[in-house]
Amino acid sequence: MALTAIGLCARALLKIGAAPISGFTDGTAEAAVAAGLFGPVRDGLLSAQAWSFATRQAPLARLAAVPAADFGAAFQLPADFLRALSAGTGGRGRGLTYRIQGRCLLADAEAVILTYIARPAEEDFPPFFDQALIARLAAEFCVPLTENTARAEALWRLADAEFRRARLVDAQQDSQPGFEDFTLVEARWS
Repeated sequence: MALTAIGLCARALLKIGAAPISGFTDGTAEAAVAAGLFGPVRDGLLSAQAWSFATRQAPLARLAAVPAADFGAAFQLPADFLRALSAGTGGRGRGLTYRIQGRCLLADAEAVILTYIARPAEEDFPPFFDQALIARLAAEFCVPLTENTARAEALWRLADAEFRRARLVDAQQDSQPGFEDFTLVEARWS
């Protein structure tokens, strides 16, 4: 079952023994804490790993303004951009030297294809990520709502374990990249 932002927060609140919410504007302390922390915690967890479900590739729109120094062109980052993984040209998503500056990607290229971590809809999160996010939210919500630091520390340990488990599950969903250029092997056979 796909969970919404409210559903994820409600489950995190249940983990700390607080009342679940039905909306971010419920007028309760739980709703206020959830509304204030959900977005940054979600984006931080998404940005912390190259999750397969959040990885996207997109050609970038070139901007008319030219960078002041170092690069010849500026490109607009996608609206759902959280973190760059690589950039490329000519149908490849990597191999290009670039710099992220503000909401732009700077590069010496006519066109750029960006491989990046996006912000998918919460309903599209896989169950392993839901569990990691719920655990992280519970750890974040604990001190503001319960003022129990010992319990918060235990929840942080659980959140770290859930994050490691989620990373492991996510890593098993892709074929492992091989070496493209390994000069030691090439030198041996020359």
